[in-house]
Amino acid sequence: MDQTPVDTAATINALTMPARLRAIFGGSIGNLIEWYDFYVYNAFALYFAKQFAAPSATSTQQFVNVFAIYAVGFLVRPVGGFVLGSMADIKGRKAALTLSVTLMCVGSLIIAVLPGYAQIGVAAPLLLLFARLLQGFSLGGEYASSATYLSEIATARHRGFYSSFQYVTLIGGQVLGSLTLLIMQALFTGPQLDAWGWRVPFVFGALCALFGLYLRRNLVESAEFERAARTRARHPFHELLVHKKEFLLVLGLTMGGTTAFYTYSTYMPTFLVNTVKLTRDQATMISFITLLIYACLQPAFGALSDVIGRRPVLMWFGVLGTLCTVPLLTMLSQTHDFMTALLLILAALVIVSGYTAINAVVKAELFPASMRALGVGLPYAIAASLFGGTAPYVALQLKSWGVESYFYWYVSALICVSLVVYVTMRDTKKTTRILSD
Repeated sequence: MDQTPVDTAATINALTMPARLRAIFGGSIGNLIEWYDFYVYNAFALYFAKQFAAPSATSTQQFVNVFAIYAVGFLVRPVGGFVLGSMADIKGRKAALTLSVTLMCVGSLIIAVLPGYAQIGVAAPLLLLFARLLQGFSLGGEYASSATYLSEIATARHRGFYSSFQYVTLIGGQVLGSLTLLIMQALFTGPQLDAWGWRVPFVFGALCALFGLYLRRNLVESAEFERAARTRARHPFHELLVHKKEFLLVLGLTMGGTTAFYTYSTYMPTFLVNTVKLTRDQATMISFITLLIYACLQPAFGALSDVIGRRPVLMWFGVLGTLCTVPLLTMLSQTHDFMTALLLILAALVIVSGYTAINAVVKAELFPASMRALGVGLPYAIAASLFGGTAPYVALQLKSWGVESYFYWYVSALICVSLVVYVTMRDTKKTTRILSD
């Protein structure tokens, strides 16, 4: 009888707590750096949108152009999920994580030094698009590799808790982006930020990515990957074809959650300025406070899933997200009060935590180690590209057509579709395929 799975479990459990925490820290901090590099684009879009648009473009058109590029950056994420996900399953989680942070560094550096439309014309938005495609490719592989790595390095009893740190650091990247914006707004005037100050965070991001590269090169490899590597008989994609049901399950459980997440996090600063009519400084402060609290909620929801199961936590998001999205966004659009806006967004993020805290571990528990990174990353990237990354663009386009409220119903409908998946799926905590227990 093949005893390799038992050996793998023994290897994982043989890790001392300090060694396990170092591995989780290394994987998580690298994840934070990557998401900071990716999301600082959105945080500073209020300042550089005009730099990459024709002089005749209106304010809303400038935002539409910038977020169209943002959305296209998401469309390449499935390619990154496939290429780097396959690499993580063949060459190792460590190798894929190292390459993804390197590519993110290059993309940030390109944006930092890129001339605007006034200097090089239409080449400016095209080169911005190239940089975002590079970053989108990187991020597609980052999610696949980090979700898999954190799930495999954790023990079974606390897997939901440890895996939640993927979104702690993912949200932390956004918090760091907002904090950077707050500091920049305090140090520089609006015209200075419009002219050149928006470039500073991209330089900072590229430097941080170099530190992330150092951390990734010193990660311990997942023992479950090493077991799978010794017994692999075919390419992970061929194995993925055998798991079509799980592939579709990941698509379904992701579509509502990713749309809600990007609506209440990435799109909110623009929504608060463009629709709620708060100042840019107020929008940045609200984003910073709500995302900081949101990040702190993730371990609590992850730990809760270790006690009551993954499915009830997902149901929390599905039911409340379906019922409350339209009322919350409607009330938010009608207020002009700082504190009211903050509390409404925070309420929404408490609901969305039911998805974000555990979505990574749920996906990882669906697939065997030999193709887990590809199985997690590819369908997630497809859903995130089609629904999450396009959410700001869809919202702004509907606003430009004078039917902004349609977007609220759009988000609610997608969450409802995911709710159907949560109702019918098994609880992955009880049926996990992660052997390193």
